[in-house]
Amino acid sequence: MRPTRLIIGFLIIAMAVFVIAGEQLAGVSADAAINARVTTLRTPISGTLRLDQRSLGASVAEGEALGAIEDPLVDSIRLNDLLREEAFTKAEIAHLRQTIEAIEGSLEQLQLRAENYREDRVRQLETELRSAQSQIAVAQARVEEARAAFDRSQQLSERGVETSASFERIRAAQRVSQQELESARQKANSVEIALSSARRGTFLGDGYSDVPYSEQRQLELSLRLNELSSDLQAELARAEALERRTAAERLRVHRLTSAELTANVSGRIWEVLASDGETVQRGQDIMRLIDCDSSIVTLSVSESVYNGLQLGDPAMFRVNADGRAFEGTVTRLAGSGAQTIYRNLAIAPSERHLERYDVTLLLPALRSDPELGCAVGRTGRAFFEGRPLDFLRGFWN
Repeated sequence: MRPTRLIIGFLIIAMAVFVIAGEQLAGVSADAAINARVTTLRTPISGTLRLDQRSLGASVAEGEALGAIEDPLVDSIRLNDLLREEAFTKAEIAHLRQTIEAIEGSLEQLQLRAENYREDRVRQLETELRSAQSQIAVAQARVEEARAAFDRSQQLSERGVETSASFERIRAAQRVSQQELESARQKANSVEIALSSARRGTFLGDGYSDVPYSEQRQLELSLRLNELSSDLQAELARAEALERRTAAERLRVHRLTSAELTANVSGRIWEVLASDGETVQRGQDIMRLIDCDSSIVTLSVSESVYNGLQLGDPAMFRVNADGRAFEGTVTRLAGSGAQTIYRNLAIAPSERHLERYDVTLLLPALRSDPELGCAVGRTGRAFFEGRPLDFLRGFWN
């Protein structure tokens, strides 16, 4: 029995030594903490800051309003100049439209007068033509009368009954009647030519072709109307361009007059750098937020453990005072003295941490955990190798 007891005791001691050595020699971190990226909110304009009352560590959602900046002294001189220029342009457009309407009304009246004149002139010339044709008929009758008188006088003169003086007077009267007939015909032709021209819109007078004053004035106003229409189109184009410039300037002034401060990430308020009612300048830091969607675990290890790690190696993070473990992978190996990589992280490294070798773990399950996903600062330990008592820990958990 004694040798058996000795053997059992020896095995128990050997197992204990193995467990203790395995627990101590397994790759483990000296310190590990939940960390996250910090983002800084800056004011987009200068003005007075109005912040909502929120405590440090309060949860915020992406796009949630955190405050506002108002600047009642924003420079609006350019906007006022554009508005004044736009008002002048609109007044000029109204003036041009009124002038065009007045000219169009005058053109209608002149056109009516020209048509009336043309109709009256045609009727007048038609009357003159009928009168001239009547004069031709009268002259024709006188010519026939003078011819008959001439024939009788010639017969009487040949028989010696009538004197030669009387015969010559009658022959002269015949010639005059023929000339009067020819004159009546020429006058009728002249009236007919004038009538034909009047029907075409051309009025003859004193040997030159002309139109009535109403048509001349109508032509002048038509030219003036074309000029005003071109000016109106130019002013309308100018007004449209001014409206676009004014809208852009109004938007710029509005943006500089007030701006809303909103969260750019879903996380927690980490630090407030300005107070409510404070006058801030454009680009000034206002608030820092923790980005809970960027949660990681930062830790340091000994040189021997660090040299045995590679990117993508599996790791286990166990939260202190909680016991829960999360699986992850090594996502960054920064080495010793890795102080600069913590500039945008919430938790800065300690001096002891910087004396060792920095390692970063990515744990998706930790990010999605509602309690620990944004528990920045919570500590724990990270393990890179299996340990003898892991099955007991898993059973216990």
